[in-house]
Amino acid sequence: MRTIVVWFKTDLRLHDNETLVKAIAQGDSIVPVYCFDESHFTNSEFGFQKTGSFRAQFLLESLIDLDNNLRILGSGLLILNGAPEVEIPKIVSRFKASKVVAKREVAFEERQTESNVQEALFKLKCEFQTFSTSTLYHAEDLPFTIKDIPDVFSNFRKKTEKEAVIRPSFESPSTIKSPIIEPLKLPSLLDLGLLFQKIDSRAALDFKGGESKAIERLNHYFFESKCISNYKETRNGLVGADYSSKFSAWLALGCISPRFIYQELKQYEAEFSANYSTYWLVFELLWRDYFRFMMKKHQSKFFQPTGIKNIGDRKVNNDIQKLQDWIEGTTGVDFVDANMIELKLTGFMSNRGRQNVASYLCNDLKLDWRLGAAYFEQQLIDYDVSSNWGNWAYLAAVGNDPRENRYFNIEKQAAIYDNKKSYRELWLNSK
Repeated sequence: MRTIVVWFKTDLRLHDNETLVKAIAQGDSIVPVYCFDESHFTNSEFGFQKTGSFRAQFLLESLIDLDNNLRILGSGLLILNGAPEVEIPKIVSRFKASKVVAKREVAFEERQTESNVQEALFKLKCEFQTFSTSTLYHAEDLPFTIKDIPDVFSNFRKKTEKEAVIRPSFESPSTIKSPIIEPLKLPSLLDLGLLFQKIDSRAALDFKGGESKAIERLNHYFFESKCISNYKETRNGLVGADYSSKFSAWLALGCISPRFIYQELKQYEAEFSANYSTYWLVFELLWRDYFRFMMKKHQSKFFQPTGIKNIGDRKVNNDIQKLQDWIEGTTGVDFVDANMIELKLTGFMSNRGRQNVASYLCNDLKLDWRLGAAYFEQQLIDYDVSSNWGNWAYLAAVGNDPRENRYFNIEKQAAIYDNKKSYRELWLNSK
């Protein structure tokens, strides 16, 4: 009997999961595990929680759904708590596993954890294999090596769209052979050092975690409402569930894969026709790929004050009161405040809002952009390390923006995107 441990991380799904598919093909018995890494539930160097309660709740819901789906196929999910490099070798020893498989990481801390696990498994003579499961385009299929990827997105996009092919997604397994997996034992929010926070009733969407909810959302946005056909026109909206796809939270935890979204989009286009809006969703998925590839290329530079730009130290102030006003939505700039209150009370903010509040923090308040990125890391349900830090560096003019300064005129932006003040009235007035 060859037993393989499948270490789930931010790939909490059965569909299009190469890690799981390859494990089933190579092993006689599969042990699926998820480890609550203790380092994810501490404070960052900037004083914010690395995982806030909104995202933690979404994670717990996603794990319940994954366990349910695994049990339908004859398996289940084992929950570990602690440092992965300590806990995963224990499981390997317990089940006499010969191999551990997992999704491949690109960001600095995640790669360090991956390396620590590999080192610990080597001592047990246990093989460790990773698979790239997070992107639309596979890194091996790009028309450049990672080190040669252009630092300007449009150059990357044009060549990639022209020369690379998107691989088909993997089918969900129909059955999984596992030893008896004990009933799911999840930590509570309190166990994780967090308090439950109910999402405000004004939220654009009441996000619920899990692969099942992700596919339900896709079916609604594509086939039931056909909102995807107007995505390009509505994507800068601020109020309501359907101005944008809202796939980001499920993508961030890997409850849905970009290739599965692409596959379903192609089905939609075949049924109802393609247009610029359907293309634009792929365009946005490509941005997501790009930030992940950039993180792989530049690694820890994305967490430095000067980002990936070879410039001198940025002059920033350390006005804690200005930062607190920004967080609480009490800056006095109504468009910024409305967006920040939405984020504080729901764990979500529109793309248009994110660009404006980031520009305001960097250019008007002149605070260290990394404080904003770290607060978003704590607060966002859809936090993704590459997209978050890549976008913040971009807006702080230390990332992939070819322009030296991307300044947003907040009043002008508010007049264009909230001309009737409906968004500001929604969030600035008491319920």
